[in-house]
Amino acid sequence: MSTDNSQKPHDRLAARLKTQMESVNALIRDRMASRHAPRIPEVTAHLVDAGGKRLRPMLTLAAAQMCGYGGPYDIHLAATVEFIHTATLLHDDVVDESTRRRGRPTANLLWDNKSSVLVGDYLFSRSFQLMTETGSMDVLRILSNASATIAEGEVLQLTAAQNLATDEAVYLQVVRGKTAALFSAAMEVGGVIADAPEDQIRALFDYGDALGIAFQIVDDLLDYQGQTEATGKNIGDDFRERKLTLPVIKAVAKADTEERAFWTRTIERGKQDEGDLDHALALLNRHDTLKETQREALQWADRAKHALSFLPEHEIRDMLRDLADYVVSRIR
Repeated sequence: MSTDNSQKPHDRLAARLKTQMESVNALIRDRMASRHAPRIPEVTAHLVDAGGKRLRPMLTLAAAQMCGYGGPYDIHLAATVEFIHTATLLHDDVVDESTRRRGRPTANLLWDNKSSVLVGDYLFSRSFQLMTETGSMDVLRILSNASATIAEGEVLQLTAAQNLATDEAVYLQVVRGKTAALFSAAMEVGGVIADAPEDQIRALFDYGDALGIAFQIVDDLLDYQGQTEATGKNIGDDFRERKLTLPVIKAVAKADTEERAFWTRTIERGKQDEGDLDHALALLNRHDTLKETQREALQWADRAKHALSFLPEHEIRDMLRDLADYVVSRIR
C-alpha cells in the first residue's frame, strides 16, 4: 500500500466526507461552549484540537450516506459519537494516570484530574442532548446502550487487566466494551437514521464490531512489536503498566510453572526488574503468541469485510473495505 498519506483509506474517506465533517466540527465547537464555566471549552479544545483521525464520526456519516440518507441529523449523530469518544479519553487518562495523548500533554496533566473527570461528564451530557434532537428512540437506545457498555468494559478491565485468570473470552468482552461498542454504534445509528432495512442495519453493526475488535487487537500487538515513531508508544508500555492483553493471555495459557511464576511476579504483583521486558518478549516469541494474535486480528478484519457484502454497492463501501485492510496492514 502506498505510504502517501493522501492514499490511506481514512484520508480518502475524510476527503469524501469533507463538507459533512466541517459541519460536524462546527457543531462540536458550538456545543462544547459554556457561558458559565470557561474551563470546559479550554479542556475540550485542547483534546479536540490535538487532531486524531475522527474515525468514529466518519463511520456514522459513511453509514448514513451508504444507506441514502439526505437529512440533517447524521451531523448531530456524528458529533454525538465524537463527544462520547472524547469524554472516554478524558476519563481514561485519569484512570491510567497518563501524561501524553496524541503526542501532547494530557488534560489531567495540564489542569487536574477533577477538571478532566467533570469535563468528561459534561461531554457525556452534551452527547445525550444531541442524540435526543434526532427524535429517534432507536438512536437513543443504541447510543445510550453503547455508553453503558463502554463504562462497563472499563470497569471490567480494572479487575481483569492484572489477573492471570483473565482468559480470551474476558479479553474480548473488555475490547467490545472499551473500543468496539462505539464503532458498532457509530455505524448502526447511521443506518437507523436513514431508515435502512433491518438486514443492512445488522450488517453495519457487524462491520463496526469486527473493525473495532481488529483495531484494538492491532493496538495491543503493536505495543510489543511496533515502531515508536509510528505508534506514539514505547515498546512494552502495556507490560510496564501490567496490562494483560491478548499476546500475554495466550502466553500465560501455554506457560509452564517457571514461566507462570514470571508472569505472576511482573503482571499480578507488579515487581519488574531490568531485563524483564526482554524476557517477556522472548516468551511471546517462544510460544508464537504474537503471530497467533496477528492471525486473529486478520480474521476480525475479514469478518468486517464480509459484513459489507450485505450493504448496497457504493463508493464508500469500497473505502470501508480498504479501511478494514488498512487497520491490520501495520502488522503484516
